[in-house]
Amino acid sequence: DGLPGLPDAINAVWPRTTVQTCVIHLVRASLRYASKADHGKLVPALRRIYTAPSEQAAEQAMEEFTASELGRKYPAVVRTWTQAWQDFVPYLAFPPEIRKVIYSTNMIESINARLRKVTRNRGHFPTEQAAVKVLYLAIRELIEPKTHSKSHVAPHWKAALNAFSIYFQDRITLN
Repeated sequence: DGLPGLPDAINAVWPRTTVQTCVIHLVRASLRYASKADHGKLVPALRRIYTAPSEQAAEQAMEEFTASELGRKYPAVVRTWTQAWQDFVPYLAFPPEIRKVIYSTNMIESINARLRKVTRNRGHFPTEQAAVKVLYLAIRELIEPKTHSKSHVAPHWKAALNAFSIYFQDRITLN
């Protein structure tokens, strides 16, 4: 989110990639400008924008928010959404089943944090191969946890997988 050059780098490697901003981060960035007393009213107002069924409906919800008492009270929130709009709207093209699993980058951030932790805890690696092995073992632990929740599937993932297989049918091979 907001890293200059990252979308260009991603598209250089994977040209058919859809790059979008993290909706949760956009909402959090908005809440920075608002009084905590208004968070209870602001969050549902913003939810109407990012849960809109289409880009046109989201634009309408954004216009309504901008004209509302909250929009007038917090012009910085309006500006935050306006500036991020081009990075936000690709999200609106996806069906609801996919939106539920991609609206946040928290899962990716969690994986990165775990990988940083295992490398930081070890400090120095004698070889590059040693570092790769530690990262491999950490990723394997993420994929196959040793806990009782081996059969646990992330919420909404099965519906999202079905939607992905339809939406990206030219990119997903079913085995």
